[in-house]
Amino acid sequence: MTEKRARAADSMPEQEIARENELVQAWFERGGIERLGGIDCFVVDQGDPDSDVAMLWLHGFPSSSLDWRAVVDRMSGPRMLLMDFPGFGFSAKPRSGYSYSLVDQADRVLMMLAARDIRRVHLVAHDMGTSVACELLARREMGLLPVAVESVALMNGSVFIEQARLTPSQKLLRSPLAGTYTRVASQRLFRWQIRKILGRPLADDELAAMWALMRRNDGIRTLPQTIAYVDERYRFYQRWTGPLAQLDVPAQVIWGRRDPVAVPAIAERLAATIPGAELEWMDDVGHFPMLEAPEELAVILARFLSLPYKRSPGRDRSGRLVAVG
Repeated sequence: MTEKRARAADSMPEQEIARENELVQAWFERGGIERLGGIDCFVVDQGDPDSDVAMLWLHGFPSSSLDWRAVVDRMSGPRMLLMDFPGFGFSAKPRSGYSYSLVDQADRVLMMLAARDIRRVHLVAHDMGTSVACELLARREMGLLPVAVESVALMNGSVFIEQARLTPSQKLLRSPLAGTYTRVASQRLFRWQIRKILGRPLADDELAAMWALMRRNDGIRTLPQTIAYVDERYRFYQRWTGPLAQLDVPAQVIWGRRDPVAVPAIAERLAATIPGAELEWMDDVGHFPMLEAPEELAVILARFLSLPYKRSPGRDRSGRLVAVG
């Protein structure tokens, strides 16, 4: 999408934005809407529908499960479960009546697992999703998690929030200017800010898809509510970081070394905190490893979990479709 088309898209109805982006359309067709705790949530369930073991992919802010698409498509093995948290992607984005607390987000994840009789999970989490994973691990530590955790992979999430370097948008959304900011937010501004935290460039259609899903269901207006997870990282600091030191399952910390937000020092501290954790650097990658280097990330995860790696189509850095694997 050219900059001229990007400017035009800023004023498009959300249905038109979705129609013009093939990535958004194709991803929606792979999943479905499920009612979880009174909230409509988008879920993708890929693989053996009878398996009670699944890889559970938890996305970050302000994006959606679509982030994981190119990685999931390169992996073979267990059942894959992905969902858009309420407030994100194709899921409902209520202006009132829902807290957007990561505690509530974790509840919806567990409802989704229970509906499928899932008994064991491999957690894969990015950005905000790492704190949803930490909430699940906190419940596990207290004996309150209804599923067994087989392994944990965490990437580019500011679990140790005091070390994070928030973006200008994150700061504005947590300020009295949040309402004004959401009214003037545009696709051009969004693209500029995302590019500032990347190590490798993303194809135009990837950025357009992220923007389209942010806008869907009036999602820009709920950003000041969904950004509250940053405050929760302070509020639940001990609850979410304490269990990491007691974790007794295989764990891997995967990090884009050029991330200016969730800085490398957080990765080093995570790996030092979690007993036996592996630290895997992605040297020229920024905040979004799954978008910037999906093939490499799939190989890292497949090696960690001893899973087969599947040849599949991908994109080179210019966005052209290429064969990889």
